[in-house]
Amino acid sequence: MDRTELKEFNLNVLAANGLRRGRTTGSCATAAVKAALYLLLHGEHRTQIQITLPDNAHYLTVPIQDSRWLNGHTVRAEVLKDGGDDPDNTHGATLFAEVSRNDTGQIRFFAGVGVGTATQPGLRVAVGEPAINPTPRQMMRQAVAEVSGNKDQGFDLTIGCINGEAIARKTFNPKLGIVGGISILGTSGIVEPLSLASWIASIEVYVRVALGNDATSIALLPGKIGRAYAKEMLGLPEQRSVQIANFLGDALDFTQQALVEQQRDLDVLWLLGHPGKLAKVLDSVWDTHSSKSDMAMGVIARIAAERGFASRLVQELEQANTVEAATERLKNEPAAQALWIDIEQRIAALVQTKVPAVKKVEVRLFNLQGESLGEV
Repeated sequence: MDRTELKEFNLNVLAANGLRRGRTTGSCATAAVKAALYLLLHGEHRTQIQITLPDNAHYLTVPIQDSRWLNGHTVRAEVLKDGGDDPDNTHGATLFAEVSRNDTGQIRFFAGVGVGTATQPGLRVAVGEPAINPTPRQMMRQAVAEVSGNKDQGFDLTIGCINGEAIARKTFNPKLGIVGGISILGTSGIVEPLSLASWIASIEVYVRVALGNDATSIALLPGKIGRAYAKEMLGLPEQRSVQIANFLGDALDFTQQALVEQQRDLDVLWLLGHPGKLAKVLDSVWDTHSSKSDMAMGVIARIAAERGFASRLVQELEQANTVEAATERLKNEPAAQALWIDIEQRIAALVQTKVPAVKKVEVRLFNLQGESLGEV
């Protein structure tokens, strides 16, 4: 892609909460791949690399720590992970890519030392595949195309992380069935500094903006899932939807406080997102960060049991390695939609107790593809 068509994403510009953004593991791995390719194909040792971000509107400049030939066929490049001001377990880690040609005409991905391999279903990658998520894979494919210019040329991309196995023990990867190291993640290529106290303070500002001009309804979104629903199905303007990260309890408190100060009610509060976050409410969890709470498969299994689902299916839901795996297991069950509607209504009832100034709480749950699970 022509760089003149893209704008540089400047990490020196602070996020709205005054904190520094960073580079995802996906961006770091992509930059390492691209640096390795420049040495492999053009004999160039690059000290920095420009990678195209997934929005195809921006590029990111990434410093290269090292690039060298490992042997006559393989090149290795290394990038230091900078997570900005987010408390990221991989911050300061060294990610590397080892790149060589193959004769298949395909781009093949491999897990190097310190990057995990999926051993259980329900993840974004298939069992036996390296834990490199779809968006980083696409970023790396684009990097290959930008350097090689030859769509028929095949390359083997081995992605690793120094001390990655030790780092992974501080994450959910062992519970998710990802063995051997970290995952290569990122949907935007940029780490937003969400999980800090100052971000909580900024959520209060966003909530008050959303409630401005006597708004009759607003939406709280733990992540990007549900954003399209808020805009297209509910017709909410952008300022009426608030990204709240893991801080649901704080966001609800801010909503109630603002409404009390304004001496008014809110007609509808929408809560839109993935059950992996929102179902935790049913275990009285209001900070949904993985370091503060367990995963939500247990509560989903418990409600399924209450609704008379077969004991074997209940056990499978309870033992699923992710909530997304549980949604996939339920996909073809005739009673699945009714189960999700029940979960939505239970979440709404509990949330309602936190915001008495809201007349009605509506919850909608979606899978990772943005498809509605319960009410449409």
